[in-house]
Amino acid sequence: MVPLLFLVATTTTPNSSGNASHAQEGVSPSPHVLPTVLVLSLLLLIIGLLAWYFLRLKGQKKPVVTTVDKKVPNGILEEQEQQTVVLLPRSPSASKTYLPIPVEQLEDEYRIRSADDGKLFREEYNSLPGGNAQGTYEEANKDANKEKNRYPNILPYDHSRVVLTQLNGNPCSDYVNASYVDGYTEKNKFIAAQGPKEDTLADFWRMIWEQKVATVVMLTNLKERKEDKCCQYWPDQGCWTYGSVRVAVEDFTVLVDYTIRKFCIQYSSDAAKTPRPLTQLHFTSWPDFGVPFSPIGMLKFLKKVKAVNPPFSGPIVVHCSAGVGRTGTFIVIDAMIDMMHEEQKVDVFGFVSRIREQRSQLIQTDMQYSFVYQALLEYYLYGDTELDVSSLEGHLHKLHNTFNSGDRVGLEEEFKKLTNMRIMKENMRTGNLPANMKKNRVLQIIPYDFNRVILSMRRGQEFTDYVNASFIDGYRQKDYYIATQGPLPHTVDDFWRMVWEWKCHSIVMLTEVQEREQDKCYQYWPTEESISHGDYTVELKGDTLCDTFSLRDLVLTYTPDKQTRVIRHFHFHGWPEIGIPAEGKGMIDIIASVQRQQQQSGNHPIVVHCSAGAGRTGTFIALSNILERVKAEGLLDVFQTVKSLRMQRPHMVQTVEQYDFCYRVVQDFVDIYSDYANFK
Repeated sequence: MVPLLFLVATTTTPNSSGNASHAQEGVSPSPHVLPTVLVLSLLLLIIGLLAWYFLRLKGQKKPVVTTVDKKVPNGILEEQEQQTVVLLPRSPSASKTYLPIPVEQLEDEYRIRSADDGKLFREEYNSLPGGNAQGTYEEANKDANKEKNRYPNILPYDHSRVVLTQLNGNPCSDYVNASYVDGYTEKNKFIAAQGPKEDTLADFWRMIWEQKVATVVMLTNLKERKEDKCCQYWPDQGCWTYGSVRVAVEDFTVLVDYTIRKFCIQYSSDAAKTPRPLTQLHFTSWPDFGVPFSPIGMLKFLKKVKAVNPPFSGPIVVHCSAGVGRTGTFIVIDAMIDMMHEEQKVDVFGFVSRIREQRSQLIQTDMQYSFVYQALLEYYLYGDTELDVSSLEGHLHKLHNTFNSGDRVGLEEEFKKLTNMRIMKENMRTGNLPANMKKNRVLQIIPYDFNRVILSMRRGQEFTDYVNASFIDGYRQKDYYIATQGPLPHTVDDFWRMVWEWKCHSIVMLTEVQEREQDKCYQYWPTEESISHGDYTVELKGDTLCDTFSLRDLVLTYTPDKQTRVIRHFHFHGWPEIGIPAEGKGMIDIIASVQRQQQQSGNHPIVVHCSAGAGRTGTFIALSNILERVKAEGLLDVFQTVKSLRMQRPHMVQTVEQYDFCYRVVQDFVDIYSDYANFK
């Protein structure tokens, strides 16, 4: 410190050549200049040191991760730097361990750990060992292999890496960034791998062939937040050869949370080797550095992985981008569900510690770690509620089993679990703003902020982006429906603005304009000719009465630039505000008509409304999703379908009668179209 001060002082003193004097244009230096300069220099030095100290302190400070209440593409986002893999620091409390949790205590333990913004989850996560203290990375660090690693700090240990056969005597040709990882009891059940790079595609497919892999689980999208996360390692159609492995596309199915692709693979340099089937299950609803919005989709996905993986096949390949965060989360959920069945307890801390001996950093963030617990709790509380349609009749008999006259205990118990779900009022800030309150028909039914339908803001007019409407997922497509209330006289302009801006071609109306002498929905279409609402003109082109619904063809015109669009209006009759329709066939018919219209007009969102946009609206959307799955897979899950809807908009499917109606309509569908009765 003293030499630095001396340097600062001497550099400001006039030198022998008189440079400093020249700068003063002949003015002789005052005897007070030197002490003044010294004091100023000292002050500057102290300020500089303080700034350096605070910057250093800020750099060392551990960021506190909080859950933001907004939906990013289908998930909760955790703020982290892009395209980096942040390694877990060695925790000062690494010696602390956590005991297994009996399943009956899981709910209480989850609540305790979640308190104070997940403080105890962070503590538990930070107590995990980072990896194997004796583990080495010699093969991964060889010059010939370094470029094969997507991230320089995520490498497989030498003792647990997948070793390929060497090619042409090249000792480094046996390397791929992949590690064997155990399941709950099964040794090397999984291969945890990085997402292939362009120059490792052949190695990836060689690994699949040599390890006799039948199932690949992909947990990343190819690009996320404009960053490359994984190279596309499969052909979209036809066949392609990667190194010595020929990959042919056989089939693919796109669903709302994941896509299933089926391939036939063959070793091209040896035609004598029998071709093999391979299934890739690609989970598309998991944001990078975050977690899915709900564990429901992940649990369905995991069940599908277990169902398609054949017995006696090789390990299941699981990969995300780096092969540690999402990959580890998936593997731990799988193992802990197995443990739950076997031992009626879970040991997340112990299992993660154990598999980090095989691949370091598995589960990358405390948010992913708490998501494991969330998924396990979801599974414990609600179990597997999926049914094959062939077992529907027996299940309905059990649900309707009565102990006392008229008391349908099973059904009411199932529905009660749904009504116990917490409504997230803290996520309804926009709808509860004073300027927007008058736009809501029912104060209890307000859209959540994370999936509300946002309108373009009118120039110079605040709060004009709000309409009481929520995006709702379909069976195959995100945000396939817009669930909304019946327009009020002063929100009808916003209603048509929403239809126009979101390119909707279908509107489903499930209420009458008046019911029991009360206004339930403003009539937003003309009885004849045309009517104007703000910038939009609506013209009636046709009105047909079908068995249970009216079909209206409307032409919507955006008057400022005279653009037009044809809208089909499906108005279902015979659904009272209190109660349910007399029979299910009319509902089956209108759902089929709406789907046909969607196929012809392009799959833009379908607007669905009743009066408040929850009870009848939720039942219609639930039935649409359930019936589509029955037709595609022969499976249904009424409980989880409704539960998922209630997480997207409060009070969807409002009464036990509406919930029962969902089951009854599926049974009617099976009876009418008996071909589906034996769907497997």
